[in-house]
Amino acid sequence: MRYRRNRLATVVVGGLLVTAAAGISFAQPRTAAPAPKGAAAAGAERPWSAGGGDIGIRWNRDLAGDLGMRIAPGSVHGQRASDGSERFSLQDGRRLQFLVTNGYAREMAGGALQARGGYVIGLKDGSIDLDGFRMVPRAVKPGMEPEFDLVDAQGVAWFHVDHVMHELLDDPPSLTIGSSDIRISERLARRLGAPHAAGMAIAELQLDAPVQVRGSGDLQPQANQITWHGDPAPNGGTYENDIFMLSTFTQFSRCQGCTGNSGSGTMVITPSATLKNNVNEGSINATVPGDPLGTSTAMWTASIPWYQKFTSPSPPYNNDQHPYLIWNMYRTNPDGSLEQIGRSGVKHAYLTTNGSCLDSGDHHGHALGRGCTDTYSVGNNDYTQGMTSRDEILPAAGLWGRCGSVFDPNCDGVMNNSPGDSYTYRMLVNESQVSPTANPGATFLFESWYLARYDINIYNSMSTRVTTPGWTGSTWNIASSAERLGSAIDRWFGAAPVPFNPRNPHMNPDKERRKISELVAGDARAKLAVKAKRLRTGGWEYHYALMNFEFAFAETEGNTPNLRITSTQGFDAFALETGSGASITSTRVRDGDLDAGNDWDFTVGADSVEWAAGSSGRSLGWGELYSFTVHSTKAPVAGTAVLRADGAGRGAAYEVATLVPGL
Repeated sequence: MRYRRNRLATVVVGGLLVTAAAGISFAQPRTAAPAPKGAAAAGAERPWSAGGGDIGIRWNRDLAGDLGMRIAPGSVHGQRASDGSERFSLQDGRRLQFLVTNGYAREMAGGALQARGGYVIGLKDGSIDLDGFRMVPRAVKPGMEPEFDLVDAQGVAWFHVDHVMHELLDDPPSLTIGSSDIRISERLARRLGAPHAAGMAIAELQLDAPVQVRGSGDLQPQANQITWHGDPAPNGGTYENDIFMLSTFTQFSRCQGCTGNSGSGTMVITPSATLKNNVNEGSINATVPGDPLGTSTAMWTASIPWYQKFTSPSPPYNNDQHPYLIWNMYRTNPDGSLEQIGRSGVKHAYLTTNGSCLDSGDHHGHALGRGCTDTYSVGNNDYTQGMTSRDEILPAAGLWGRCGSVFDPNCDGVMNNSPGDSYTYRMLVNESQVSPTANPGATFLFESWYLARYDINIYNSMSTRVTTPGWTGSTWNIASSAERLGSAIDRWFGAAPVPFNPRNPHMNPDKERRKISELVAGDARAKLAVKAKRLRTGGWEYHYALMNFEFAFAETEGNTPNLRITSTQGFDAFALETGSGASITSTRVRDGDLDAGNDWDFTVGADSVEWAAGSSGRSLGWGELYSFTVHSTKAPVAGTAVLRADGAGRGAAYEVATLVPGL
């Protein structure tokens, strides 16, 4: 049930695969989406109802056990599904009522659904009877996505359900939920003696409930005014892709061998992520008000294709195009250096719920419309059949190499189950990397990023949150706050400093000099930032951070949808052109892992210093950051860094402006 059916010349340049767009334009003018109906207006609509079918629960049993929850079956056991969930039939006679607008169940209007069977959850002080649990709508603001409570036999809501990825299907008519988060209530968190657990996603809920009564409203979305990136817009304009990361929630999911601040266990950290499409339609307005990156330069908003992998080729690119989500974690060390300490694999997007849309006809379940929001839950981002390796993606082109991938190793176009377990392709972080005891004075950032093909501004498609890891006695809590659009390297670098004035040193009291440069080649981007400060003991300390956003030096075969990536790598050397390598007194490289055996080698030349992967190092892949520290007797001057990919098929080298130790 998790994945539903659809409703609806490639070259390599400079090591980057680029595919030309094939646009399809609809001539009809766009119309505003109907205003959400509040409770007062609900009586004027004839509600729909759904019931029967089944409901699925996929517990994070590792986390439940860590929190002291013992999940046992109720009177009727759930049927085990291939995705690891347990499916329960829904009791006859129970119906969920909802109002339909433009093919979506936009507002719950009452009723409930009840399972046949369920669970008994054992706690230290007793148990919770979830045998025959009920799914009851929660009150939400008009226009917001639906939420639910999971209610026990006594009518107590111990869990709530949000980040609901719902779809109204027509063959046969049914209300489905492909994924949603089941979160621990404050009441349950108090009973567990773990207040920090309130709001944690502990399970995933799915639903497939046939429509029993059809009310007013269209079953199918209009979707007759879709415009794709590159299509002509009024007044000589062009429709363009520009999506925004609206919000991110960060959570500890599970751990192998975790013992706390002095431990060395490996934990999984998973986000939920909500995005929003650009709001502009002929004028410039803020999509994320109050954020410096919250306003798009694209005057006309294109719909974003959102087709599930392995579905039939669809417009506008004649493939199964969809966005991808990755996430990273960073630590700012007490010495001021930035270090990437965690990297996820790639999460394939597959469905968009199109919440809060501004137009009525520019979207459907596999096209994101103007101003529309969409969300992917913690449970969905922690699902093996949606996760894959970053090596299968060409990020600058926004393409997936399906042939030879973990889902299609024999390239027959039929999806295989992905190998692996609940740690495969997840973001793994060692306890020692986040422990306040092991890293006194360190601070942490979490970064999520949606990649969409032809996105004109990747930096507003990502956001960072300040995170505060803490050991609770049985689990790690990854508290977060202060979300901001943009990348971690930009947030670490901070605001542009006051220009250094060599004629008046007293105008530079902090003695720190900084520079950040963006490298753009073709459609690929990278950034190099440096902070240089004078040490009290004399000399200078330089912290370089190199972020490869989109450079993937790949060899490919075939075209989409049958594209194969035969090899791919990132940068494998970083050099600084300096006046004299002899001025360097010490160096350090940080590649984000705890394996010293794959660190890049350091060499000193007559007029340069260099770090290179060599035979044992790992290249700096896309979406990754390495950092380098240099101590020198020389003050910084304007200079050049060189980024190379020597191991790529034809090799590549790029120069980037930076600060280097002087003559």
